[in-house]
Amino acid sequence: MKQTLWTKNFTLLIIATILGGIGGIAGSFALSFLVYDETGSTLASALIVAVQFIPGFIIPVFAAPYMDRLPRKLFLVGGDMVNGLLFALAGFYLLKMPFTYWGYMGFSLLLQSLGSFDMLAYNSIYPNLIPDGMEQKGYAVSSMVYPVLMVIMMPVAAWLMDAIGVAWILIIQGGLSMLAACIESGIKINEEKRRGDEKFSFKLWKKDIKDALEFMKKEKGIGYSYLYTGFAGGIANGYGPIMVAFFRTAPGFTVAMYSFFSVAECIGRAIGGLFHYNLKIKPEKKFGLCFFIYEFYDLMDACLLFLPYPLMLVNRAICGFLGSNSASLREAAIQSYIPDEYRARVIAFSDIMFFAMGGVLSLIVGLLGEIMDYRLCMLICGVSGMIFSYYSIWMHRKDTRKVFMPRETA
Repeated sequence: MKQTLWTKNFTLLIIATILGGIGGIAGSFALSFLVYDETGSTLASALIVAVQFIPGFIIPVFAAPYMDRLPRKLFLVGGDMVNGLLFALAGFYLLKMPFTYWGYMGFSLLLQSLGSFDMLAYNSIYPNLIPDGMEQKGYAVSSMVYPVLMVIMMPVAAWLMDAIGVAWILIIQGGLSMLAACIESGIKINEEKRRGDEKFSFKLWKKDIKDALEFMKKEKGIGYSYLYTGFAGGIANGYGPIMVAFFRTAPGFTVAMYSFFSVAECIGRAIGGLFHYNLKIKPEKKFGLCFFIYEFYDLMDACLLFLPYPLMLVNRAICGFLGSNSASLREAAIQSYIPDEYRARVIAFSDIMFFAMGGVLSLIVGLLGEIMDYRLCMLICGVSGMIFSYYSIWMHRKDTRKVFMPRETA
């Protein structure tokens, strides 16, 4: 029988991902403009982003050893269910009460704390639901889901924000998250006896952390790869409020234009994911292709706000196409390279790196937005990314190239 990627488990997970993504995109869009409209400050918006990174810096290192021993499905389903309830409650709150900046900051901290478990579980269980030999296609699918939803949902979110308001968007988001949890509960996977039957204890937790650190020390290429993605992600999250402020304040730009601006990148990502799904790339070509995309993407970021609006759309579409391919290549390579018994802990350390750098960089970029032109901020972000990519990836290419090769030849 012909092997297929679309097993029942994989299909259920993708359906749940789509439902969660629909609500998440609409909710995030509405809340980003709500925060800026209420505060009028890029630094205040960036502070919200930075606070959201704190749980991701702390929680994974404590949760990951448990997740490498306990069923990850429990964390996945429970996380989506609780998040759904919280978003729904937040929506009902906003129907009756006014928005408060500090209240929203506390709510964001709580959501991100719970979301850290959910994200770690998702990233850990996802590779196990991809049939052997289908890793590139599996990660191509995951790279397409969000961009396709963005193409559809960004204009819809802009319309919904005016039509029904932020509160009802959050209520809908909560309902979709709870529905996603119900679908995920149908996934059948045997995880109960992973890594033995020894009773878990603090001593065993320390041993698990030590083992993971030894693995990371040995496999330096994974560390350098995650170091760059942490920096790049932090910069991207940092200039998110900058983009909102630019489209809100620059003459001739509107919220609707911002929504289509984001759609252009997502169309590129969707096409890139489809291209990657049907393309076979030789292992020895993957590293060089990824590094080229890193440098090119950062260069396009640097010049983005200096372009007329039509060329901005082209810029984002090209970056979306290339970024989708690099993300699929990188994640398929890394997750295939990491043994399953280490996966949650290695992902946890990558999350710590991502969130630590993201929190700091979000504040730095937000502060820059308070004191200089938004275009100059984007230029600095892009050039910084190019420099960091060179020193973290290319200067350590002996180690980082190994990750893209089959383990038996690496």
